Amino acid sequence: MTVTTTPSRRWLMLGVGMAGQVAGTIANNAAPFLIYHLHRERGLDLAHAGLLASAPLVGTAVSLVAWGALVDRIGERITLTAGLLVVTAASVAASLSSGYIALAACWFLIGVGAASTNSASGRLVVGWFPPERRGTAMGIRQTGLPLGVGVAALLVPQLASRSGIGTTMAVVAAICAAATALSWLLVVDPPRPDRATAAETGQLDNPYRRSGTLVRIHLASTLLVVPQFTVWTYMIVWLIDAKGWTPALAGALVAVTQLLGAAARIGVGWWSDRVGSRLRPMRQVAVLATATMLLLAVTEPTWVAVLVIVLATAVTVADNGLAFTAVAEIGGPYWAGKAMGWQNTGQYLMSAAVPPLVGLAVAESGYAWSFALVALFPLLAIPIVPVARRSRPAAADAI
Repeated sequence: MTVTTTPSRRWLMLGVGMAGQVAGTIANNAAPFLIYHLHRERGLDLAHAGLLASAPLVGTAVSLVAWGALVDRIGERITLTAGLLVVTAASVAASLSSGYIALAACWFLIGVGAASTNSASGRLVVGWFPPERRGTAMGIRQTGLPLGVGVAALLVPQLASRSGIGTTMAVVAAICAAATALSWLLVVDPPRPDRATAAETGQLDNPYRRSGTLVRIHLASTLLVVPQFTVWTYMIVWLIDAKGWTPALAGALVAVTQLLGAAARIGVGWWSDRVGSRLRPMRQVAVLATATMLLLAVTEPTWVAVLVIVLATAVTVADNGLAFTAVAEIGGPYWAGKAMGWQNTGQYLMSAAVPPLVGLAVAESGYAWSFALVALFPLLAIPIVPVARRSRPAAADAI
């Protein structure tokens, strides 16, 4: 069936879904931005503070597929509202917690609830927007991550320094409560075939058994996370240690690059709509990521590398929305949630491995060789992206 709706309804759904994504991201990133407070004000060493702050990431990683399955089963509105309700309740509990074990448990539950926003808001975009608009819409939706991180970076450290963790988490809870109310009041599940019709047309069939396309997209996306998180994690350290920048100047440049990354996601989404493919642009992004990381390695000793790493921050994040849209379209109306869950799970697991492994490479071989080593990962992704397949299968039109 073809979804018919007004443009205003589509953009409203995108806006509410993004609000949920931003709120979940703020809550999920509150803990990492409290590391300094836990270390300086509470007296925890950095290792223990970092371990405590990793609780939301663990909660998200272990629950992504489950939330995706719930979206496929009961729809976007209830799933998104329930997930944000968990985030709100856990944030309130965190604001009242006095012990570190209780705080870690609350932050873990925040991560669990925030994971719902990935599949639910993604399904809203895929369900309400037609194929020729989905890439752009998903690119806009993907900016919720840098927006949420940016808001958390501005809000959390300042609140914690003035009023402590309790007040900080109470403010986070209020933001999430507002997003929960918006989801419950405004989200409308996009039309999809009933289960009987879907069964007759094969839309209930497991797409992972039809072909290896989804697995190849997951694998390629996981490889492409390596340059993305290398740049995100080590850019500011590299600017200070290797280039002699002040922390304030390095931080300002990193903030600007977040805007460039957001623009890149929207731009490649628009591009995919124009060319009628998600996967061909995704492969081209992999080629560009490989070339950019190699150029960064070659120019690393010079000032030109600063310009190259700024370019890298945009190039290395550009594929995210393409892959997310592709797996949802291929997954179909009753498998898109689970497919997006598996997509994010692989990326989360790889992103957790990048900082320590790249840090070890830098310590052993320096930045230039480490950047060159990282270039191997998008290089490996190039042939894995399944461009031979139509990126908009007939089943996608029924979402």
